[in-house]
Amino acid sequence: MANTFKLKTKENVAIDSGTHDSVYTVPAATTSVVLGLLLANQTSGAITATVTITTASSAGENADDPIILNAVAVPASTSLEVLSGQKLVLETGDVMKVGCSAASSMDVALSVMEIT
Repeated sequence: MANTFKLKTKENVAIDSGTHDSVYTVPAATTSVVLGLLLANQTSGAITATVTITTASSAGENADDPIILNAVAVPASTSLEVLSGQKLVLETGDVMKVGCSAASSMDVALSVMEIT
């Protein structure tokens, strides 16, 4: 089994209107460990951020689509570190998504370790 560290980025995240921008989808035959998630407010005003996971499972214990962060404030010109010191395991086909309260106002950096 190979372990590969990766950085996934997304600029100008979409407005949180029930649909969110996909930041990362776990590839086939892969388990991923989320090591860190950084949300950066690029504007001079406060915004809110939402982070969700859409699971590939349609039944069983992993069939829910949890909200990891729900409309949490990110002050002007600052960043928010999500999952600081914690780990989150994602399985093949799972998708991490991010939304925010204002268009073109937030950038995202996601660090993962892919196990293949």
